Formats: sequence, structure tokens, C-alpha cells
Amino acid sequence: MTKGTSSFGKRHNKSHTLCRRCDNWGEKAKRRTTTGTGRMRHLKGVPRKFKNGFQTGVPKDSRGPAAAKSE
Repeated sequence: MTKGTSSFGKRHNKSHTLCRRCDNWGEKAKRRTTTGTGRMRHLKGVPRKFKNGFQTGVPKDSRGPAAAKSE
């Protein structure tokens, strides 16, 4: 199964460009398809990770007091 329709790959030429008669359609087309208009599955968690310094692994003392005594 594909992610999105197969017609997304065919978008090569500009469908809307600057036109004297009908406003700046190119700008409006970008606004519709820019970052933030969809789900942002990865990007919506990035500010939170950045705030914490991109921590990885398990938190300190999360294994309980018994594991700390054995070390």
C-alpha cells in the first residue's frame, strides 16, 4: 500500500503561478501544502525533544532501589 495517491509523483510543473488577474496563486498553493498542514507524524514531537536536549535511553533510577544497591 502506498502513502498517498500515486498522482503526487506527477507534480512537476507549476499548477498556479503569479497572475495579474487572479492574485498570487503560487503563494496560496504553497500555503496549502506546506509543513503543518498535515499530520506531521515526526515533526510534531521535535520541539519537546529539543527542549530536553534529545535525551536517549532510560531515565536515571528508573530500575528501582534494588538495582542501585547491587551496583
